[in-house]
Amino acid sequence: MDQRVSLVTLGVADLERAAAFYERGLGWKRGTNNDAVVFFQTPGMIVALWSRESLAADAGLPAEGSGFAGIALAFNARSREDVDAVLAEAAAAGATILKPAKDTSWGGYSGYFADPDGHVWEVAHNPFWRIDADGRVWLNG
Repeated sequence: MDQRVSLVTLGVADLERAAAFYERGLGWKRGTNNDAVVFFQTPGMIVALWSRESLAADAGLPAEGSGFAGIALAFNARSREDVDAVLAEAAAAGATILKPAKDTSWGGYSGYFADPDGHVWEVAHNPFWRIDADGRVWLNG
């Protein structure tokens, strides 16, 4: 298997609400869409929004469940100031700030928010990684 992640699909309770959060609230640009799924092209991968029930059914799993799912998505920022700005933008769009940004034990700066469906996002500045002009993150800057 090649080492890559191509697509992250978030199961959401209300597709239009979720799409509005990412599109209008955070300023993401929609890609190809249909009535059931919303896609956002990001550097190197795609983020999709799909109803939680449909995603669970597609995977052959029950849709019910809550709490921490053992995964966090991440937005790597170019600076500490960018971390603060992204967290503020997310909060203004309706996100819940789970942990305000602060210095980390590994030498970076990060905080967390949850989108309206409870998906956890870390917003971090890692001074040891490089972010290219297209927004792709590279280990060992």
